[in-house]
Amino acid sequence: MKVDVAVIGAGVIGTYIARELARYNLNIVIIEKENDVANGTTKANSAIIHAGYDAKTGSLKAKTNVLGNRLQEELCRELEVPFERIGSFVVAFNDEEVEILKKLEEQGNNNGVPGLKILNQAELREMEPNLSEEVVAALYAPTAGIIGPFELAIALAENAADNGVEILLNSKVTSIDKSNNKYIIKAGSHKIETKYVINCAGLYADEINNMVNRPYFEIVPNRGQYHLFDKTAGDFVNKVVFQCPTKAGKGVLVLPTVHGNVLIGPTAENTGNKEANETTTEGFTFLREKAEKVVKSFPYYKVITSFSGLRAKTPTGDFIIEEVQESRGFINVAAIDSPGLSAAPAIGNYAIDILKTSAGAFEENKSFNPKRKAFKPFTELSMEEKQQLIDQDPRYGRVICRCEQITEGEIVDVIKRKAGALTLDAVKRRARAGMGRCQGGFCGPRVMEIIARELNIDITDVVKDGIDSYILTGATKTIYDDTENLAAATKED
Repeated sequence: MKVDVAVIGAGVIGTYIARELARYNLNIVIIEKENDVANGTTKANSAIIHAGYDAKTGSLKAKTNVLGNRLQEELCRELEVPFERIGSFVVAFNDEEVEILKKLEEQGNNNGVPGLKILNQAELREMEPNLSEEVVAALYAPTAGIIGPFELAIALAENAADNGVEILLNSKVTSIDKSNNKYIIKAGSHKIETKYVINCAGLYADEINNMVNRPYFEIVPNRGQYHLFDKTAGDFVNKVVFQCPTKAGKGVLVLPTVHGNVLIGPTAENTGNKEANETTTEGFTFLREKAEKVVKSFPYYKVITSFSGLRAKTPTGDFIIEEVQESRGFINVAAIDSPGLSAAPAIGNYAIDILKTSAGAFEENKSFNPKRKAFKPFTELSMEEKQQLIDQDPRYGRVICRCEQITEGEIVDVIKRKAGALTLDAVKRRARAGMGRCQGGFCGPRVMEIIARELNIDITDVVKDGIDSYILTGATKTIYDDTENLAAATKED
């Protein structure tokens, strides 16, 4: 396969860059080692669009966060991705922490964050009545927001594919050779020849760089654990609520999600292991202690799932977005930890500008379509719209996921799209079937049947998420023609 640009990694950064490069007449491929897009850091984070006050002034994080925040609204409008600009608080419990708020406000003003204001206890409680009475003040940032992170990356991938970008899943990069102003990439069963490489490999960006270039940065995995509460848990907070930051990070936060749940987290743990995404009792104990400092009465019996995500940090603490000096056309977009999701559009544009500087101007793709056919939940339609849809396709009249009220028609829709769902969790991320309180306990088997039918595969080949995460191995009851085998099976039972 010969292409102009190979983007390694299909998280929110890689998919954004590929989608934006589709504005030009280029052959582009996204190479992803997992079984779906958005399957790394993008699928397990706080889902926040940060305002930009906590990044050191002059850093790449500061520059791209504030600009990325501003760009998110139009991007999500084009792709019809859930995004709400609800604002955020950083709360203080004593005079010492109030001084931290003042420093954050000053830094935010220097970074160009609009509307920052320190609120006293009375002003704060008027806006957030459920906060602990021990909170004495807060820094208010009205431009902060919440988003669907994997929904954004999936929408970017769909739009990129609609505009001609090829996506290679289950294609782990095993080698990159540089020869005669081009790169030869071996990824899974593919051999790709490309003029330019954009390394967005997240936790593995250092290893991808080292296949071609001298080692000059190291990715340090940092684990964050979370609790997600059922929608019936109530409206504990109206905005994103942070505690004062520490050296470990922004601290445990409490926030509503774009889908009406409540999320608390994350922890901040240097695991030393890029695959250590398990959850722990110690992590959950820590979350509970920290969250209850802010809101006292969480109903923990309404936690419907707990999860962890890994962030790609470096000792320098800033993003790495640069062309490697020794390798023209090889661009690292690495160490994208928080606020990487918030900054994603600005990070992507920054990397593309570097590519243009190296490669020269690209010819515009006049047929580029920035709009993505939205996945609109059936439950959000009017009765008239619902009936029209059912008349066109009766599958929209069959509810598969009772918790989230997701229909068969919606599940088929997300399977049949470009960059569509191939696994149980891929359907969950796109259509929310299995996102409710039973977490797929009721609808999972039915969703598997639909996947098998629509992809024309055996149901035993339907996996949960990764290529080896099989769910079924065969029929529960097997008919034995051979009486000896039947007797042996009966004896074992």
